[in-house]
Amino acid sequence: GPGGPGFGAHLMGFADRRYGARRPGGRGGWNDGPRGYGGPAGGGGLFGYTLTPWVKRLLAANFAVFVAISVVGLLPFEWAVDVLGFSTPDLFRHPWSPVTYMFVHANQFGHIFFNMIILFFFGPPLERAWGGREFLKFYLVCGVGAALTSVLLYQWIGPVSVIGASGALMGVMLAFAMKWPDARVLLWFIIPVKVKYLVGVIIILDLWATRSALGGDPGGGVATWAHLGGAATAWVYLRYGDRIEARLRRMKPRRPKLGVETGSSATAGGRTTEKRHKNRPVDGDALDKVDRILDKIRDSGIEALTAEEKAYLDDMSRRYRGSD
Repeated sequence: GPGGPGFGAHLMGFADRRYGARRPGGRGGWNDGPRGYGGPAGGGGLFGYTLTPWVKRLLAANFAVFVAISVVGLLPFEWAVDVLGFSTPDLFRHPWSPVTYMFVHANQFGHIFFNMIILFFFGPPLERAWGGREFLKFYLVCGVGAALTSVLLYQWIGPVSVIGASGALMGVMLAFAMKWPDARVLLWFIIPVKVKYLVGVIIILDLWATRSALGGDPGGGVATWAHLGGAATAWVYLRYGDRIEARLRRMKPRRPKLGVETGSSATAGGRTTEKRHKNRPVDGDALDKVDRILDKIRDSGIEALTAEEKAYLDDMSRRYRGSD
């Protein structure tokens, strides 16, 4: 494929762009940003806030693979790109590659460092808002979507190998910008910029670079089309993901509706009679929603629940006890 680091691997990284997260506090803080983004819900920890469980695990996994390949040399870089990296011609030979490629980074430390900076700052607020399981699913779906963009564009880009996490991270940045568009980040750790403008400019630059890549210019070995694929996947997921999941659930066998019976006894003429009451049935979709909320509590704590989710749990609890 077109030239890149190593032996033709196209990087998915933001090494030429520097970002920082502006610490909250006083009038210059995150008065319009995500709760817990260094603020009240996430005090303590590095840079004034606490990393969330799945962000920690993803950071650890990425750095562990980098150390194994580029520091200790347990895995040869060429082998990692060939077997773990994503390449359209090898997709059926290496069906795991749409996931594993995003954990492989180039030998240059800057590639993984700037990717992980983005995960470090933009990931925790989303995980707090969504819960760990949903955040991880979103991250992986965006990464897979970014990889499959190479399949769609194979006619123009050819048999390139793609490595790096920034397709998934482009999805994370877009989700952050859609949820908190007016939150500010520090460009080059100096210039405050609203995240919606930052992400918009990145997408425009990637569109321009992808246009050149489709015309035969390798663009320095950066897979900008995969960045766009991650962003597009994120947008579709956020706009239509609930509908898609609901349709898939309807295709599966439904759980039987459950009813909870409560009994009370009364004595009449020496005989004991039983009055039975059946409350409203709880269907499979409602139980699925309860499961998702309980998973969120397990992953991020009860403080991560929204007011709507807490009210829903209270309502379901009353229905289960038959106290409505």
